[in-house]
Amino acid sequence: MPAHPRDVLSTAQAGAVALPVCDHYSGVESRMRKSLQLQAEMTAEVGTCVFDVTLDCEDGAPVGGEAAHARLVTELALAAAPEARVGVRVHPVDHPAFEADMAQIAGQAGHRLRHIMIPKVESVDDVAHAERTLLRHFAPGLPLHALIESPAAVHRAFDIAAHPRVQSLSFGLMDFVSAHAGAIPADGMGIEGQFKHPLVLRAKLEIASAAHASGKVPSHGVVTEFNDTAALRRAAQRAARELGYTRMWSIHPNQIRPIVEAFAPDERQIDQASAILLAAAQADWAPINHGGVLHDRASYRLFWQVLQRAHATGRTLPAPAAAWF
Repeated sequence: MPAHPRDVLSTAQAGAVALPVCDHYSGVESRMRKSLQLQAEMTAEVGTCVFDVTLDCEDGAPVGGEAAHARLVTELALAAAPEARVGVRVHPVDHPAFEADMAQIAGQAGHRLRHIMIPKVESVDDVAHAERTLLRHFAPGLPLHALIESPAAVHRAFDIAAHPRVQSLSFGLMDFVSAHAGAIPADGMGIEGQFKHPLVLRAKLEIASAAHASGKVPSHGVVTEFNDTAALRRAAQRAARELGYTRMWSIHPNQIRPIVEAFAPDERQIDQASAILLAAAQADWAPINHGGVLHDRASYRLFWQVLQRAHATGRTLPAPAAAWF
């Protein structure tokens, strides 16, 4: 029997981390509950979990009500189904509520979480601070996600991504634009401007490159125009196809399916990847000629990643290739 692709094509770097392609944020109690319910429903429908739910303390907690909100988030995480994928965004490391967030949420619900998002990360020192705080309250290997939101943080993105505890880098568009003291106009936050302004585009590319350099997941930030589904789909496609992102934030339930669809391989890509990998397996993973094009393990690795993404987004695979999953 030919060797399994994951045994032949694994690398220490490329594709080292696999996460759902959509990360859905909610911070209001009713919306957090609905998000968890929607995750369960879509998992049953598709057969796999296609998005994470990140419960939000930073933007979700009312001023003065941070402790109560952290308790609510803890209760929701503990009450979620065992198979649910739940993360939490805590306050920044320099916020007065950070330590209490970590003690409450990681200390009591860390075993039910998939990640903790640390916002406004400025340097690897912030990650180290967050890790030390995490370990004081919850010892096992819970990943940290880092939100890059300033020009200085973009400059240090490679160092941040290289930290062993970091699993994913996200781009905080709105804070990044605001950090430029008006030098980037407001439309740099918009659905078109964020893909055109050179400083914003450069930041997105830098973050994606930094994440891939360390085998981490680059996660594209928000699109605030949540009622324009067609525009959201175009933005997600650009993030996935042009900028190298493998994950994207959702801030409204209507954004989840378009993001999943945009990041999923299409039928042509799935068929091509399946045909090439099946032929490669029959050749014991030696180089092959497929349709007049040479393929070897470098291209096999890419096509295996296509099939992994297809499976993770609930796409139907041809029967022979489906047996690999």
